[in-house]
Amino acid sequence: QVQLVESGGGLVQPGGSLRLSCVASGFTVDEFAIGWFRRAPGKEREGLACLDSGGTAYYTDSVKGRFTVSRDSANNSGYLQMNILKPEDTATYYCASTKRTSSSTTYRPPTLPCTFGSWGQGTQVTVSS
Repeated sequence: QVQLVESGGGLVQPGGSLRLSCVASGFTVDEFAIGWFRRAPGKEREGLACLDSGGTAYYTDSVKGRFTVSRDSANNSGYLQMNILKPEDTATYYCASTKRTSSSTTYRPPTLPCTFGSWGQGTQVTVSS
């Protein structure tokens, strides 16, 4: 069973940093692209980053230079390092993979070359003073 479980969200002041983690099960993170998207209240989903199986990372413009996506094969995990956080980064953050499940629901962020086929339940990030 494909599962992605995020952690690491919380409350942070503007200008601060957070590192989100995502533990995957049911597949190997090395074999698929892994990435992140977010959804803020009243807004559409926004694809943030995608790290393909070859190690190339892609970012949407709003986070380029501030966020870094990575994976750890030993722990079958993915990460999103977020720096210089802004109030507009407040949202629920989802870890995602191009590994598809039997539900066949997919999400292709318009700004990223990845079509996500599985994602977690999300972790809340709030940026506020």
